[in-house]
Amino acid sequence: MSADNVSPLPTDKPAASSLDAARAWLSERHIEDIECVVPDLAGVARGKMMPVGKFLSAPVMSMPGSIFNQTISGDWPRDTDEFQNDQADRDVLLEPDFDTLTVVPWEDDPTAQVIHDARRAHGAPVEVAPRQVLRRILGIYEEKGWRPVVAPELEFYLIRPNTDPDDPVRPPTGRSGRPESARQSYSIAAINEFNDLFDDIYDFSEQQNLEIDTLIHEEGAAQMEINLRHGDPLALADQVFLFKRTIREAALRRDMYATFMAKPMTREPGSAMHIHQSVNDAVTGRNIFTNEAGEPTQAFFSFIGGSQKYLPAATSIFAPYVNSYRRLQRYSSAPVNTAWGYDNRTVGLRVPNSSPAGRRVENRLPSSDANPYLAIAASLACGYLGMVNGTPCTEPVTGGANLDEIDLPRGLLEAVALFEDCDELVELFGNEFVDTYRAVKQAEFETFMRVISPWEREYLLLNV
Repeated sequence: MSADNVSPLPTDKPAASSLDAARAWLSERHIEDIECVVPDLAGVARGKMMPVGKFLSAPVMSMPGSIFNQTISGDWPRDTDEFQNDQADRDVLLEPDFDTLTVVPWEDDPTAQVIHDARRAHGAPVEVAPRQVLRRILGIYEEKGWRPVVAPELEFYLIRPNTDPDDPVRPPTGRSGRPESARQSYSIAAINEFNDLFDDIYDFSEQQNLEIDTLIHEEGAAQMEINLRHGDPLALADQVFLFKRTIREAALRRDMYATFMAKPMTREPGSAMHIHQSVNDAVTGRNIFTNEAGEPTQAFFSFIGGSQKYLPAATSIFAPYVNSYRRLQRYSSAPVNTAWGYDNRTVGLRVPNSSPAGRRVENRLPSSDANPYLAIAASLACGYLGMVNGTPCTEPVTGGANLDEIDLPRGLLEAVALFEDCDELVELFGNEFVDTYRAVKQAEFETFMRVISPWEREYLLLNV
C-alpha cells in the first residue's frame, strides 16, 4: 500500500482450492512430503510433517488443543478457563486451507506446506486460534458491508549467529568483510552487502507466491524492511507468517540469523510491523474513507478516533513480550503516543500522502515480534469501534510528537490488565481468547522474572 498504483494482492488465485486440485498440484510437482502447519498464539508454526500419500488419504489431522495455550518458552499456564474445562487436553482437528498450499523451497527433497484451521470435534472453531481471531473481526466488518484492506511493513535485523544467550547480539559481516558501524538508512550499498541473501529471499518468495513490494535498509545496523502489497487481511497475515519463516531460512543458508525481536540491540532502534489500513464498501469497492468529492469522510476520522481510544488497551497484542516495551521509548524512532498526523512519522497513527482513493491510516505501534493475525485483528477492531460509535479524533499533529509523555502502557502486565478490563475489546475478541491470552502473557512474565539481567549485575552486585 505504499503506492496508489499498486494493484491489490491477488487472493483469487490459490494453488489449489479443493482436495482433488491439491492432489493434482502435488503430483505435478512430484512433492514427496508436506508440512501441515498452524500458527500458534506467538505466531510460531506448529504442526506435523507427513508423506503426501498419507496426507491425501486423511487431510484432517488432530493435535492437542494445548498448542494454542503454550507460552513462548514452552510452558502452559494452569489458570485459564480452557485448562479448567479440559484438563485432559483433548485433541482439536486441523483442516487444511488449500488456498495456502505452496512449496517449501529451502528443503532438499520436494516438499510442500499448507496452513490449517482449527476446530473442535463437534465442528465449532477454536476461538483462541489466531486465524480464527482475525476471521472473527473480519466477520463484524462483513456484517456492516465493509471490507478492510491492509498492507504490513515488516522490519527485522540480520545478525551474526548467536549460540549463547548471554552474548550480545552483533551485526553480521557482509561481502566487504566488515560489519556495519554507522546508520545506513535507505542505503543501496548497505543492501548490496547482502545481495546473495536477498536473491535467496526473492527466489524463495517467488516460489511461494509471496509478493514483495519493496525492500529497504532501515535505520539500524543491518536492519531491513520488507513491504508487502496491500490486500485481504487474512491473506496478508498468512504472507507475514510465511515471510518470517522464509527470511529466517534464507539467512541460515548464508550463515546468519534473521531476528524479528522488537529490540535485539541496546543502542540500535527497534523493529516494527507497521500496518496500513483502509476500508472498502463491499458492494461498490469504494474506499469509505473518501467521499465522491475526494475529501475525507466521517468514517475516516472516526476510525482514527477509535484507534486513539482503544490502541492503549490493545498494546499487549502489538507489544506481546517484555522486550517489546524496550522499543517503545521517548526520543526514539518508535512512536509512543496515540496522536495522528499527515505524513508524520513521530505519531502512532500516520496518514501517508496518497490519492483520495488510496486514503489510509498507518498504525505504527506494533512491533515485529507481534503475531500478524492478532495484530491486524486488534488494529482493525480499534478502528471498527471508532466507526460504529462515531468516536471523535484529536486535531492532527504537525510537529514532533515523540517528546511528550508516553500514552501507552509501560510494561506487559499493565498492558494485559488494560486489555482484560476493556469491555468493548473483550466483547469483540471473546472471553475465551482474552482469558487465554492474559494467562499466557502472565506466565511468560513470570518466566522472565526468574532471569537475572546484566544490568542488575552491573549496578547492584557491588553497590547496594
